[in-house]
Amino acid sequence: MLKQKCISVIIVEDFKLTRVGLRCALNANSDIEVVAESEDAIEGLKLIEKYNPDVVLMDLGLPVMNGIEAIRKIREFSKDMKIIALTSHDRQEDVVAALGSGANSYCLKDIDPEKLANVIRDVKEGVCWLDPVIADLALKSIPKVENTALIGENGASHVKIPLTEREQEVLKHLVEGKSNTEIAKELIVSVHTAKAHVCSILQKMCVNDRVQAAVKAVKEGMV
Repeated sequence: MLKQKCISVIIVEDFKLTRVGLRCALNANSDIEVVAESEDAIEGLKLIEKYNPDVVLMDLGLPVMNGIEAIRKIREFSKDMKIIALTSHDRQEDVVAALGSGANSYCLKDIDPEKLANVIRDVKEGVCWLDPVIADLALKSIPKVENTALIGENGASHVKIPLTEREQEVLKHLVEGKSNTEIAKELIVSVHTAKAHVCSILQKMCVNDRVQAAVKAVKEGMV
């Protein structure tokens, strides 16, 4: 039976040693509990539909059905379920493919267990977290444009996306893959204020999440 107020997690990972390590590390936290685990995506999808967990840890390099396809299938029946993609791959093509799958976060498997627990907590609350290494690889694959100004009829230049100076700072931290909590510490503001800035940025940039904001920021030369 689940402990009260625990964040329920399902692990989909084909290596038993990795699954055991993840389960033990996460269950060591009083507010997180692994409710099920699977070595393949097909069985994993059945468990996910059965338990409806708060967070899914999905390995990308799975046999038969890979993690990217599995994440897409989860999105077919749940747009709100939180999914963290776990990968040991650092090739740009793998990262870019993963970014389009619908996951809320992207972590390398060598992530510190305590950090992973914090990512799970943040993702549960709606944060879209991106490992800095993954973010760097993804953003390097997108060519920058020369500038982001629009020229008006009178010859004056106009900024496409009118972010405030503070929002520009927050955007830089988003590109670096930092969570709201980390941004708040960097800027010496409350987490609520940091979250408000992020929401404003997403709205002004016309994107749905932090990953899209980071990619668009680099693509359009905003950082």
